[in-house]
Amino acid sequence: MNETNFDWDDLRLFLAVARLGGLSAAATATGKSAPTLGRRMLGLERRLGRELFERQARGYTLTPDGEDLLANVIGLENRVRPLTRTDQEQASPLVKLSAGTWVTHVLCSKLSYLADRERVRLRFIADDATLNIGHREAVIGIRNQRPDDTRLAGRKIGNVHFAIYALDENVKGWARVIGNTPSARWVRSAVRTKEDIEVTHPRNALDLALSGFCRAVLPTFIGAQYTQLNMISPPIDDLTHEQWLVTHHEDRFLPEVRNVIARTFKVLKETCG
Repeated sequence: MNETNFDWDDLRLFLAVARLGGLSAAATATGKSAPTLGRRMLGLERRLGRELFERQARGYTLTPDGEDLLANVIGLENRVRPLTRTDQEQASPLVKLSAGTWVTHVLCSKLSYLADRERVRLRFIADDATLNIGHREAVIGIRNQRPDDTRLAGRKIGNVHFAIYALDENVKGWARVIGNTPSARWVRSAVRTKEDIEVTHPRNALDLALSGFCRAVLPTFIGAQYTQLNMISPPIDDLTHEQWLVTHHEDRFLPEVRNVIARTFKVLKETCG
């Protein structure tokens, strides 16, 4: 890649589009309009003589040439970043942890153990969608399967089980989470009653179970924390899944990341594994 073939600012915009998967999200992150980003990406492709994106209705996905460029630009970014950090950032590097709602709940409760906050800054990203660790959207991710990307390293924590919880077996209504997680789909397949209540966040299903209005499907490591709740079903086999701690194979050797990885693994092994 010859430096006369591109504008350095185009590479910054390319990173945003590649990492966020589309023009709208990248426009919010960069302050550029979506049409401007579209023109800049098309111009970059023409100058490089490569097709970098597949433009689809649901967003932009990288072609093999786009993946190659992304790897090169990330390498440049990693070399430049230490030169542009503020004194505070150099003293306290940022480590981003991505996990679902319930695992993030556990990790937040163990904040004082996870990291020395004078030496590292933590960012918890609670999202049931999977962020792309290979593109550095997260540094550490908790996933439900072994990574198959050769850029990623994984360590199995254990198995996660789900069951039905309520104050007692007489509760008939269900807390139905609007979403596409396996547990949400499983509840949607259950018998409907006139007492059912829909919620948009998994935490609200727990709140409804604690209130006595509904039964809720919860991870057993969450249900066990609330002694007033009863597990009114055995673990649901269809929802049992593995739990893996995943990070980029380059990031895992950074001292601040290695320390957080070790402590995160210990917390989850004791709590969820």
